[in-house]
Amino acid sequence: MFDALSERLQRVFDKLSQRGVLTEEEVDAALREVRLALLEADVNYKVVKSFIKRVRERAIGQEARKGLTPAQQVIKIVHEELVRTLGEPGKLDLSGAPPHVIMLVGLQGSGKTTTAAKLALKLRKEGHRPLLVAADTYRPAAVKQLEVLGQQIQVPVHSEGTEPPPPDIAVRGVDLARKRGYTTVIIDTAGRLHIDDQMMAELESIRDRTQPKETLLVVDAMTGQDAVRVADEFNKRVGLTGLILTKVDGDARGGAAISVREVTGVPIKFLGVGEKLDALDPFHPDRLASRILGMGDILTLIERAEQELDRKKAEEAEKRLLEGTFTLEDFLEQLQEMKKLGPLSQLLELIPGMNRLAAQLPAEVTDKQLKRIEAIIYSMTPEERRNPRIINSSRKRRIARGSGTSVQEVNQLLRQFRQMQQLMKQLRKGRFPGNLFGGLF
Repeated sequence: MFDALSERLQRVFDKLSQRGVLTEEEVDAALREVRLALLEADVNYKVVKSFIKRVRERAIGQEARKGLTPAQQVIKIVHEELVRTLGEPGKLDLSGAPPHVIMLVGLQGSGKTTTAAKLALKLRKEGHRPLLVAADTYRPAAVKQLEVLGQQIQVPVHSEGTEPPPPDIAVRGVDLARKRGYTTVIIDTAGRLHIDDQMMAELESIRDRTQPKETLLVVDAMTGQDAVRVADEFNKRVGLTGLILTKVDGDARGGAAISVREVTGVPIKFLGVGEKLDALDPFHPDRLASRILGMGDILTLIERAEQELDRKKAEEAEKRLLEGTFTLEDFLEQLQEMKKLGPLSQLLELIPGMNRLAAQLPAEVTDKQLKRIEAIIYSMTPEERRNPRIINSSRKRRIARGSGTSVQEVNQLLRQFRQMQQLMKQLRKGRFPGNLFGGLF
């Protein structure tokens, strides 16, 4: 989401790094470019004005740090002030006696129903017993959508069709949770194309009758400054405890994420980073600031690996790799494991210094390449996967036809696999650094 902003800011910092000593005029010139970059990213102009003022006061003041160049000092200050603007990390309040009620609100099309399922899955993985409540009786097929998503993530859904009033459905859902021992209740409320009194009155009724611990606004990050206005209106009427920004993985300019916390005072609690039901990340302002400034986010990458990857499989693959018994079947299995972490271009953005490479490798290109590699290996016989040396010209032609690729691509894969095996032979006498996932475990 922050590609354009990150690229612009990095150009500014590249210029600063070429200076041995920064004058006040050079700092002002750099901050003018930072200001333009933030405004172009659709950051609220009041937020930009306050941000630039704070950075300038610190950058021009006597804030020299030992071991840092003047340019590094400015970057450090920008990072710290960006974290301050994004606010403190918001955590769910699940204190007190269960069931804990979480009400999701927002405009139609913001992704509330999918986000409800994502949040339920996250809570289930953390040991909670969530219940989804389908209280959106206005949007066609909304109830059915939530029921289908509930089945996919193995979380029960309380639904009563579209006839009963939503506040009644919500109350009966909470009563059911209390009777059956569910620890959290996630209420999916109806959205509208715009904010109106009828919508707000209904949400106020659900709030008053269910007493939610959390009232979370689900807002589409691609709506830009409208997201800030919507958050402010909802907060005034129903009293928000947090925000969930969706479609953060899209091509939005990112201004909403930077503006919304400072303008509304409501903390961001989660970021929707993809279409998959496990693509919901806790909000960490320091990590997001690092990603915006092109510093990567290795902690998020490690956490994803710990949650998604099979440690035992990784260790077994590493052992076979070191022993020289690693096959194309093993390679295919590891590719499938890596895909659990998300698109390759998204992963590169999390690795410090790799964000510029990620910008040159669109997700549709890199993921398409991985799919072609998978198709080539799937088109091989089990014997060919275990012993690629038997793959002669006629077999290569058959594999290429079966995978929809070319013989050249088959040759390239086999050549790269042989090179990896040769590298492992050279390293076998010493210790291999990390494992197939670069030491993530």
